[in-house]
Amino acid sequence: MNKAELINSIAAEAGLSKIDAKKALDAVIKSVSDALVSGDKVSLVGFGTFSVAVRSARPGINPATKQPINIAEKKVAKFKAGAEFTAAIN
Repeated sequence: MNKAELINSIAAEAGLSKIDAKKALDAVIKSVSDALVSGDKVSLVGFGTFSVAVRSARPGINPATKQPINIAEKKVAKFKAGAEFTAAIN
């Protein structure tokens, strides 16, 4: 499912216009992103939790030249599915 299909699904489920569904989806995505940027976790009961983890610096190898390189520390977004969501897909 891509973003346009998700907007159509939200509009149908909630009885909204596609424009309102797009605004709602964009607002949710922006709110989650803003919370993660500020270091907060976002927990949606029954769905899951979005959080930020730090991937530490580590050595690596450039596949083209086979030379060792240092991979810098990096923040990554993580999602942990909730129990109800996991049960629904199994």
